[in-house]
Amino acid sequence: MSQGPMGFGRAQQSQQGQHGLIGGLALKYPRSLGVFDEYAEAQRAVDYLSDKEFPVENCMIVGTDLKQIERVLGRLTWGRVLGGGAISGAWFGAFIGLIMSLFTNANTLGVIVSTVIFGAVFGFVWAAMGYGMTRGRRDFQSVTQVVATRYEVLTEHTVAERARELLEQMPGAGPTLT
Repeated sequence: MSQGPMGFGRAQQSQQGQHGLIGGLALKYPRSLGVFDEYAEAQRAVDYLSDKEFPVENCMIVGTDLKQIERVLGRLTWGRVLGGGAISGAWFGAFIGLIMSLFTNANTLGVIVSTVIFGAVFGFVWAAMGYGMTRGRRDFQSVTQVVATRYEVLTEHTVAERARELLEQMPGAGPTLT
């Protein structure tokens, strides 16, 4: 398949419309204005262009050289898993109980307490099943995030030269021009 702008195949482009990515996230013929180590620097460059009345709707900031970071928060134990499941289930039960109490003439407190207990038991059992199925292959809790290590500012080819001229006048450290 032949490649179009931004590396997308022509068949894929025609399905996504004339702007490339859904929502107009791609430029038709992008040209690089520079590469920055920090997002704030790339943002500052586009802000500078905006201050100089450059048509910034022709710009985009692209995070490149992606890496995934996983921060380990702690060890998972049966107690922690079951306790977390019960608490989560109890909160969900409280929510359901409050909604049910709006539509019934029964004892409101009784409805809420019974759904909290049922939710806690359900959460406890569900967490036990889920953790038991891992068979100890992942005994830790973590959060993950994908981050870019570099940020490239792109613009349409028709205004790229003007943008480069403006960025050369930007006070302070400018981009690594490409």
